[in-house]
Amino acid sequence: MYLNTSSSSSSSNSSSSNDDEHIFEIIINLPRPWTFRNRFNPLENYDDLDFKTRFRLTKNTFMMLLNAVGTDLKHCTSRNFAIIPEIQLLIALRYYATGAFQAVLGDHIQVHKSTVCRIVKRVSKRLACLRPFFINMPKNQNEKQEVLIGFYQTHNFLGIQSPNSDIGEQFRNRKGYFSFNEQAVCNSKIEIMNIVARWPGSVHDSTVFDNSLLRAQFINNEYNGCFLLGDGGYPCRSYLMTPLLNPTTNSEKKYQKAQIGTRNVIERVFGVLKRRFPVLSVGIRTQPKTALTTIVATAVLYNILLKLNDEMPLNEQLLDNNLLEELPLLPVRQIGNVVRNDTIETYFS
Repeated sequence: MYLNTSSSSSSSNSSSSNDDEHIFEIIINLPRPWTFRNRFNPLENYDDLDFKTRFRLTKNTFMMLLNAVGTDLKHCTSRNFAIIPEIQLLIALRYYATGAFQAVLGDHIQVHKSTVCRIVKRVSKRLACLRPFFINMPKNQNEKQEVLIGFYQTHNFLGIQSPNSDIGEQFRNRKGYFSFNEQAVCNSKIEIMNIVARWPGSVHDSTVFDNSLLRAQFINNEYNGCFLLGDGGYPCRSYLMTPLLNPTTNSEKKYQKAQIGTRNVIERVFGVLKRRFPVLSVGIRTQPKTALTTIVATAVLYNILLKLNDEMPLNEQLLDNNLLEELPLLPVRQIGNVVRNDTIETYFS
């Protein structure tokens, strides 16, 4: 009798090899060990100058901001080394100041990039909730008069990366890149008084305004005696003064000069805002909803820093000249031409 030992040996080796591969697959798919790293605290490790350069505000302003939102950012537990409000706010401010990848920000503070993502969303929501306290249109006649006088003394006038979804093309603007279309109103002190941040870049300026609460308020004469100034992308209305297509008379030329000079204040606001928080320039790498919250949060911070006289870091360019590009006049019925012509003849002749 003969035994087929070669076949048995081959079968045994094959089974052993399969077992080894299975064990190896289990090992490589095991979750990585959960490690806690010593977190870097920029508030303790940077002096005043370096801190302001990296976070766009002073330590005193940071502490004031922390007092305003810190309670809402505090975790209800101390388990698993929960991140304290101080570090959460620093992570969000660093994101606003650089627009860097979340993994890079995480490496700076020694936290995971997914943690950075959640913190940016959380802090942005809390800062955006401060909007009613820091972004407001004039509420009474004295405040309206202050705005009017400010503009008169100045110019003698009266008054993103592509979203990863099927709706990406909605965010492509007229210049060909992806963005949001934000509407803002400011006063002569370059303070933001109203902001609308919810429309994709493909939506026209006039559509944003026509669907805003601000338009309804002007139609209801809540700001009677006041004008809004807009560029050629807006239709002329009885409460919205736009530039003339071809000024010829001296009165029209005076109006055109005053209108453009006064309106450039809002262009300067956008320039300062984008330089103060470069995340608005380099692209917001978050979900669209979080990106819109981030825009409002940076607008709130912008006004807070203005009120506290927290100036821009040194050697910063304040104005992006590309923002001064003139838009062509909107080819729609300009129903406010009568009011605009009357204004020109009454105040600029």
